[in-house]
Amino acid sequence: MRILTKHIHAMLDPLGNRGLLWIWAGLCALGGVLVAANVDARAQLWLAVAIVVLLLGLRRLGHPERYRAFFLFLAAFLTLRYVYWRTTNTLVLDGVLDTTVALLLYVAELYGIVVALLGIFVNIRPLRRRPVPLPDDPALLPTVDVYIPTYNESPELLEVTIRAAMNIRYPAAKLRVYLLDDGGTVQKRGQADQAKALDAIARHKWLRKLCQRHGAHYISRARNEHAKAGNINAALKESHGELIVILDADHVPTVDFLEQTVGFFLRDEKLFLVQTPHFFINPDPIEKNLRIFGRIPSENEMFYSVIQHGLDFWNSAFFCGSAAVLRRRCLEEVGGIAGTSITEDAETALELHARGYKSVYLGTPLISGLQPETFTGFITQRVRWAQGMVQIFLLKNPLRVPGLKLWQRLCYFSSSFFWFFGYARLMFLLAPLAFLLFGLHIYKATLGDFLAYALPHVIGVMLVSDYLFGKVRWAFVSELYELLQSMFSLPAIFKVFRNPRAPTFNVTPKGEQLDEDFVSQLSTPFYLVYLAVVVGMGVGVWRFISFPLERDIVLVTLAWNTLNLLLLNAAIGALFERRQRRANPRMPADLDAELILFGSGVHLPCRVDDLSASGARLLVQSALLPAGFGGARGGGEHGGSDRAVIAIYNPALRRYTHLSARIHNARPLDDRQHTLGIEFADVAVAQVADVVALVHGDSQRWQDYRRQRARKIGILASLMLLTQLGVRYAFSHYLSILQTAGTALWCRLPLATGAIRRQGQRIWQWAWAG
Repeated sequence: MRILTKHIHAMLDPLGNRGLLWIWAGLCALGGVLVAANVDARAQLWLAVAIVVLLLGLRRLGHPERYRAFFLFLAAFLTLRYVYWRTTNTLVLDGVLDTTVALLLYVAELYGIVVALLGIFVNIRPLRRRPVPLPDDPALLPTVDVYIPTYNESPELLEVTIRAAMNIRYPAAKLRVYLLDDGGTVQKRGQADQAKALDAIARHKWLRKLCQRHGAHYISRARNEHAKAGNINAALKESHGELIVILDADHVPTVDFLEQTVGFFLRDEKLFLVQTPHFFINPDPIEKNLRIFGRIPSENEMFYSVIQHGLDFWNSAFFCGSAAVLRRRCLEEVGGIAGTSITEDAETALELHARGYKSVYLGTPLISGLQPETFTGFITQRVRWAQGMVQIFLLKNPLRVPGLKLWQRLCYFSSSFFWFFGYARLMFLLAPLAFLLFGLHIYKATLGDFLAYALPHVIGVMLVSDYLFGKVRWAFVSELYELLQSMFSLPAIFKVFRNPRAPTFNVTPKGEQLDEDFVSQLSTPFYLVYLAVVVGMGVGVWRFISFPLERDIVLVTLAWNTLNLLLLNAAIGALFERRQRRANPRMPADLDAELILFGSGVHLPCRVDDLSASGARLLVQSALLPAGFGGARGGGEHGGSDRAVIAIYNPALRRYTHLSARIHNARPLDDRQHTLGIEFADVAVAQVADVVALVHGDSQRWQDYRRQRARKIGILASLMLLTQLGVRYAFSHYLSILQTAGTALWCRLPLATGAIRRQGQRIWQWAWAG
């Protein structure tokens, strides 16, 4: 039996004899024959109902992985059956305008279907890896250079990342940390603008001292050429480590980063990359503005928790720019980090995969990073990604790159083709309005046809999405994020088509602080579309009443338009920027500690409830607080000082840590507990090292948090959540607009009243004089 199982696994290994690829191709060929079968609408309806019921049954089984390929094949059959019917029965060619819009919608649907089928292919058998243990003899370990490229990030942010890199557990003689400063280059320090030149000189001096303070090495090149890729390539000439770790300036590594990743390189000489997830400890602007951070899986989890594992199975997991280890020899073979596109990371991986090298994706979060705080910063980042991947699609078409295996071509094509979602998302938003507002007939079908072909396809796609990504991407979340990006990514993509080499690398702003709530400056296009959709709802009701023969199609279109309205409501809510005053994001913690008060020497047992690089929140039993404790009993200071020492076990360092702190406040949480806010007070290198290790160094903490957040709630529950978020936060958005308008009118009211009074006096005088 073991021999048979081993043989089957060998067949299913694409890097062995391509067994799975041929099996998948055979199933697709069989499905293609069945897809083109001519049956009447009633028979199709019963077939579709049977398949949907079977999918729902498989979904409820206790061991879904056993039926993974069968489940995906059934859903793909429903989709292909729909494509065949849609192509042969529904395209309207009655007039120029109807035909044009009909074809635009059809192309958008085909795009979505191709992306869905490619997603099924990529995720047919995700590969979950475990770390390869390091040898006991340090002499067998390779030398490692850690690169931290920076351009305009604050010294405070950089100090945390540098210190964390120095904390990494690895033989000191074989580890060197480099800060690659592109904000203090010779070119920057000598620019014509004196103010900017002085800023660059000050930055150069400050960061050199920062590196010296922590034992890191500072590198700054002569000129700012080829952005981040050029910065890294310049550093390659000044260091000599066999492996290169690349960390974004805000990506703070855990102490076991190299323990978890380096072993893969010792096992396989053809390996060029070990990529790990980008794990974020602050909300992106949509999560912040809708206040869903921590309540639902993060938007990037779909890629890092599922898709990269699927790509890894096909030896197509690619470099994501940070949180990765690369082999220097392989980089030097292709001339360093690629620079043709502004997504230099994926482009570099494409070139090395084409040369026969291998990659590994390890799904353990080993860094903690920051996301853009504002919607403008978020769009800046996503537009760069979209333009860069479209550049790869146009300039280095993955389907034609020599050296890639067929499955790698499909995987890279899927990764780059995905970024055309802006076109499809806007078409799905505007298409119902073509019929509701203008009466264009762009989809020739009866309600029976829709129930037999279109609805089963939609259900199948949603079930596949929930099956593959349900724990890490709730239903309709992708649609919301894509809608918010599409207004800006689509024009940016058109620019790439006009000139594929035109886009430039724009640094994503991080660490922004917002002092007050405000409406995003990028809201205007959403107001216009929202108004059109609302008007479409009203006109649709009128059409339903006035045209009885069209009621079937009006009902379907109104349902479609209603879903768009729900998405737009949530989008409008996400565009109301919430204030962000905290410089260092806090993440939940659950650690035993002891607080030692400086003045009285009282020892208070406590629990650490959350942590950041600057401080923590503690939970203390109220009965244990000494008399006179600030905010606790009778006011005043506890022993005449707010200074304290917190003793806490540091999991990353595997020992107890004593940290100097200041107590900022003490507030009752309930009848039994108080919360204490503390700030870490000592800035000595030893304390900074301990604080950074405590806050960012324990990878198990990030794994636990990620696991707690990964849960399913179902499609209908997701729809209800979307509705609630839209109603609640769109109202806040519009209320803010009304308050602003009201304040402006109120301020101008005295001027208007005075002008009216003066004009009245003039009229009266003229009339009296007449």
